[in-house]
Amino acid sequence: MELRDLYDINSNKTDKTYYKGDPIPEGYYPMVVMVVIRNSKGEFLMQKRVPSKGGDWGVTGGHPKSGETPIEGLLAEIKEELGLDFSDEKFYEYDSGCDGKDCYKMYLVNKDIDINDIKIQEDELTEVRWFTMEELKEMVQTKELNEDQIACFIKACKYIENN
Repeated sequence: MELRDLYDINSNKTDKTYYKGDPIPEGYYPMVVMVVIRNSKGEFLMQKRVPSKGGDWGVTGGHPKSGETPIEGLLAEIKEELGLDFSDEKFYEYDSGCDGKDCYKMYLVNKDIDINDIKIQEDELTEVRWFTMEELKEMVQTKELNEDQIACFIKACKYIENN
């Protein structure tokens, strides 16, 4: 069973923990981390989850384990899901907060990756692909991305435009 830390409404880590799958006490929230990976052509790396995990397209992310910082949790998720080491990469935090369900931190990283170098975690993912901004906008229109993924990309695009 995976032990995770709990946070308060202001995204401050508390001394409380919970096991994945257990109920979360009222007033406490798990941390969710996500990363938008963008290559030098301006394309975005997306991963498709296995049908048992929703089967939808999304960015890499997950929940840090107890004792991990959000960045350490994100590095672990990238390693687990994509088989890649991003420990030397520069991450830009473009959004964070607590929405009453989860606390979250969203990051952007610029990196060129050859799809053939990715070793997907087959019990989590079925494929990975680079998408253009136009393709992502179309996926928003056709509802191929869930609300969380849409919000993640809207915020990432605003960050990219302003920086």
